Amino acid sequence: MKKWATLLAGSACALSLAVSPANADEKNQPLVFMNWGPYVSSELIQQFTDETGIKVIYSTYESNETLYAKLKTHNQGYDLVVPSTYFVAKMRDEGMLQKIDKSKITNFNKLDSNYLDKPYDPNNDYSIPHVVAITGLAVNTDLYDPAQFQSWADLWSPELEGQVMLMDDTREVFHIALRKLGFSGNTTNSQEIDQAYQELVKLMPNVLVFNSDNPANPYLSGEVGVGMLWNGSAAAAQAEGLPLKLVFPKEGGIGWVDNFAISSGANNVDAAHKMIDFLLRPDIAEQISRSAGYLTAVKESNDKFKHETALFPSQDDLDRVEWQDAVGEQTTRYENYFMKLKAGQ
Repeated sequence: MKKWATLLAGSACALSLAVSPANADEKNQPLVFMNWGPYVSSELIQQFTDETGIKVIYSTYESNETLYAKLKTHNQGYDLVVPSTYFVAKMRDEGMLQKIDKSKITNFNKLDSNYLDKPYDPNNDYSIPHVVAITGLAVNTDLYDPAQFQSWADLWSPELEGQVMLMDDTREVFHIALRKLGFSGNTTNSQEIDQAYQELVKLMPNVLVFNSDNPANPYLSGEVGVGMLWNGSAAAAQAEGLPLKLVFPKEGGIGWVDNFAISSGANNVDAAHKMIDFLLRPDIAEQISRSAGYLTAVKESNDKFKHETALFPSQDDLDRVEWQDAVGEQTTRYENYFMKLKAGQ
C-alpha cells in the first residue's frame, strides 16, 4: 500500500545508489537493501557501516507492487527487502524469499509476541516484523461524538452522506465490509466477497474520497470528519493539533506489518542478517519510530510511546485485530470489484 508520502511526523532521508553488487569486490561485497521510504535514515545506514564495516546500497519504494516487480525481475540484485503482510506469503510461495536463520538474530527475543507468528508466515521462517500499524476508525471530535462510532458498520449511517474517507486500498476497504457482515477480512469465499461488494455499494453515497497517499490531509483540511486512518497518521495529525480520536472498532482494526525478508537470490546473506539484527536493537528501533511516526515490533522501544494513545493500542485492541493474509486467486475478484466501486458502478 502507498503510505509514505504523507507522514506528518517527519520522514527519514534515503540513501539511494545505483551500483550493481555484481561489480563489487568479493571481499567488500555491499549489502543491497530495498525498503519503504522513511524507515531508515542515511545516518542509521552510516552507523551500521561504521559498526560493521559493511557498505550499504539503499533504495526505496512506495508500494508492495513496486517491490514485487523489482524483485521478480532482478532477484539476484537485492539482498534485504521489506514486504508487507500477505506479500510475504505471495513472495515465499513464488520462491522469491529464503529462510532466515534466527540463530543469527540475537535481538529476536526483543520482539513483541503480538507481532509474531502471523498467518502469512506462522513461524517467522521467512520474515521478521519491522514496522507495525493498525487501521482504525478516525473521528473529528469537533464534528462528531466518538461514542457514536464503535463499529465499522457505523460508517453506513445515512447521516454521513459525503462525509467519509476510505483508504485507497482494495483489501482494507473490503475488510470493513466483510467484518460488518461477520466474515473474515481474509476470506477467499466468492459468495462472501460478492456480499461485501454489495455492502460497499450501499456505503458509496457516504464516501467523499479514497486516499492512501495523504490519508491525514482530508481530516486536516476539514473535508471529512470520519473514516479510516492508519494509527501512525492519526498520531501525527493529533500532533498537528487536529481534534482527532482513533477508535479501534469492536470487530477489530486491520493489522499490517512491514517485514524484513531476504531475497532467495541474495549475494550477501550474512550482511542481511546483521542489518536485521542492528535494526532490531531497541535504541535503533526507537530512532526509527521517532522519524517515521510508526511503532516497530521491538517491545522495549514501543514502551517509550505508551503516552501516544492513537499510536499505542491497548492489548484488548490488539487482540481484536485481524492481520492481513494472502487471498490467492481471489485477488483478481477483489481488485475488479474495487475498480467498479471507484468508477461508481
